[in-house]
Amino acid sequence: MSTTPEINPDLPSIPFLDLSHQNEPLAADLEAAVSRVVRSGIFILGPEVETFEQSFARLCEVEHAVAVNSGTSALHLGLLALGVEPGDEVITVAHTFAATAEAIVYCGAKPVFIDLDPGTLAMDVEQAGSHITDRTKAILPVHLYGNPVDMGKLMELANGYGIPVLEDACQAHGALHRSRPVGGWGDAAAFSFYPTKNLGGLGEGGIVTTDDPEIADRVRMLRSHGESSRYQHERIGFNYRMSAFQGSVLNVKLAYLEAWNGVRKHLAERYRKNLSGLKEQGLRLLEVTRESETVDHLFVVLVDRRERIMKDLSEAGIQTRVFYSMPLYRQPAFDHLVADDIALPVTEEISKKALSLPLFPGMRIEEVDLVVKHLCESLNR
Repeated sequence: MSTTPEINPDLPSIPFLDLSHQNEPLAADLEAAVSRVVRSGIFILGPEVETFEQSFARLCEVEHAVAVNSGTSALHLGLLALGVEPGDEVITVAHTFAATAEAIVYCGAKPVFIDLDPGTLAMDVEQAGSHITDRTKAILPVHLYGNPVDMGKLMELANGYGIPVLEDACQAHGALHRSRPVGGWGDAAAFSFYPTKNLGGLGEGGIVTTDDPEIADRVRMLRSHGESSRYQHERIGFNYRMSAFQGSVLNVKLAYLEAWNGVRKHLAERYRKNLSGLKEQGLRLLEVTRESETVDHLFVVLVDRRERIMKDLSEAGIQTRVFYSMPLYRQPAFDHLVADDIALPVTEEISKKALSLPLFPGMRIEEVDLVVKHLCESLNR
């Protein structure tokens, strides 16, 4: 869920996101990859997807990666492969995209929402421990905005209770915690390749990563109608297979992920340097711990008077967005699953104050400085 004010058409505009900077230079390579698929006659899974699975497994430093048709499907199959069943509980957060909780409900389980760390806005691991019950079947942390959860602490907690962990890494391609890639910490992890992600396809796509061959085999079976071999159906499965077109596109784009993430880091550092120390003006930056390396999927600030600031920036030709302005437990789709007196104060505050500023490969430092200039002017009004 996002809100986007109108840009003043009479001013030079800074868009929130412009994918052309990534896709247009690769047009010839992307066209060649798609043409290769057309000539092969293999349009679902196949060699292109297998090559991408192997490459992405190496990125995450895991043994297995199983490609599917979306990040939502990756979350769903990841939970099923961990054994989540009807009546179970899965601990997660409410400041995230709906797919995180949808996947839990798809399994017939109940999402148990806990609060965020007020500094990093990642899952509050201490709270996770206090919400474990005999019905807890999994923990689903979200590496929100590309900023890793404290996976060292979380895995120590989960292993102590014998509870599996599925990482929601849909916004965190290439992020690190303790120098180890996200996607390789939990029992399994789910990634999305939606076009706006740090590694985005030309359409939908997702993947499940794991070191466990049994989990990988379950996901492979479930993504293709529960088949153990052709026309031999061991379980009720799904049509969640990745198309060969997306596999071919992602093979091209994966080679540029590190460079694109480097650009994001450079721009985000400029934002952080120039926006630090503005707490008295009503602006707070998210924290990145020394143990983690974010990939800055979004650059989010916390501001008072958010709507006023968005309007001021829009009038200056700068596009901003608000994501997750309503916690999932207040959404009609999920509110019947939680107690009426649920109290997550950090989540409530963030939903009212989080504002995403423009950040994408191809954005210029001068544009970052212009955003900072107009944001500071708005804060000081």
